[in-house]
Amino acid sequence: MRILFAADGSKFTKKALAFLTTHESLAGPDGEVIVVNVQPTMPPRVRSMVGAAAVTSYYEEEAAKVIEPIRRFLERKGIAARCEWKSGEVSAQIIASANRSRAHMIVMGTHGYGAIGRAVMGSVASRVLAEAEIPVLLVR
Repeated sequence: MRILFAADGSKFTKKALAFLTTHESLAGPDGEVIVVNVQPTMPPRVRSMVGAAAVTSYYEEEAAKVIEPIRRFLERKGIAARCEWKSGEVSAQIIASANRSRAHMIVMGTHGYGAIGRAVMGSVASRVLAEAEIPVLLVR
């Protein structure tokens, strides 16, 4: 099974990663995990002030802070992983990455905001769950 693992570096990502690695049947011996980190797009004003190269470098550095510990952890567990980062609207990029990679499932942690929190802040997990065409496993 090919699993897209959406990682934001939060404690909820760590919980989802722990769940994924303790349930080896999810990925299976021939499975693959695609770790994706999405960096929210910077405002155009910032991009024009510091330049596109500086913004891209910033995205790469921030994504590496999230992805590299996960990559090393999965490697120690003997789980094949491919890692990538994207920038843009988070839920849309997660779904697009899942579609591009032909993932069978999306696994992600959820912050578990209540109805009021979702109304005020929105919920990446809720949008992914509503819009993905493949199963989504949310770990809280």
